Amino acid sequence: MIILLDAMGGDNAPDANIKGAVKAISQIEAKVVLIGKEEVIKSRIKELYGKDNINDISPRLSIKNATETIEMEDIPTQAIKHKKDSSMVVGFNMLKQGEGDVFISAGNSGALLTGATLLVGRIKGIDRPALAGILPAYKSRLLLMDCGSNTNCKPINLLQFAQMASIYLKNTFGMEAPAVGLLNIGTEETKGNELTRESYQLLKENAEKLDINFIGNIEGRDAFSGEVDVVVTDGFTGNVFLKSVEGLGKFVKRSLTESLKQNILTKIAAIPSLPAINKFSKAMDYKEYGGALFLGVKKPVVKAHGSSDEKLFEFTIKQAEQFVENRAVEKMIEAFEKQKEDAD
Repeated sequence: MIILLDAMGGDNAPDANIKGAVKAISQIEAKVVLIGKEEVIKSRIKELYGKDNINDISPRLSIKNATETIEMEDIPTQAIKHKKDSSMVVGFNMLKQGEGDVFISAGNSGALLTGATLLVGRIKGIDRPALAGILPAYKSRLLLMDCGSNTNCKPINLLQFAQMASIYLKNTFGMEAPAVGLLNIGTEETKGNELTRESYQLLKENAEKLDINFIGNIEGRDAFSGEVDVVVTDGFTGNVFLKSVEGLGKFVKRSLTESLKQNILTKIAAIPSLPAINKFSKAMDYKEYGGALFLGVKKPVVKAHGSSDEKLFEFTIKQAEQFVENRAVEKMIEAFEKQKEDAD
């Protein structure tokens, strides 16, 4: 297996990308190709590890030269069309041509989504691919779909988000019937705006036929109860929800840490509770859950956080290997082909 990593994408590139790959390589069986400006990557390898060649760190690490970089301020469609030797476009083309099994980037989200759709292509039958982000939940995990790729959606999109998320969780995590909830301002069927009301009816009518375990509307405060496995929403709402949750997690961890370090008595009192505190801290850390999978395209694509550090790249690379091993994309293609055959 070959994992393609955009070494120039993200706020902390290329150091965080390189360090994450080096940390992950000893924990995975796949090869990792760092795509980007070769001289820059080699220079950082020398500075960070004292090695002239990345192969000296691991024979499963290599570099693919790409002379351009898509910046965060670039217009997505123009960047994909005109920066043909950028690390992102080179990565997509390698993925499309079978020179890699999964592509990871923390770069320009719009360009990543445009490139995945235009260069790799949508799975036949899927109207819009979407980002599936994984979040912590009570004694479980939560899949948020869509968490940022489609700001304007139609009810059919939310129906397909629910279907793709169900297929992914069944095949990747072995969930027999993942519970799917529609994010809304209330649990009643009549609540919400036009999009959520129409989406509710569409999900209700098609859930059994599409093998979706739809449990109805879910409010944001109940999303982490452990009673729902998938929260479906449009990309605008999903991205606001995602970043609010991440911000709250940081606030809770910071407040708890400061409270425990307030004085000598709180420090002493915290000692017996350290294992529980560390477990809580790990559960609240979004970095433990890797990047967001771009479901609905013909090849595996993973969007890492723009602010990814070496730890998050490490987890995202391990997550990407699991994504490929479980044949999530192939199984999604098979499911939508079967759906088309049944409709015909």
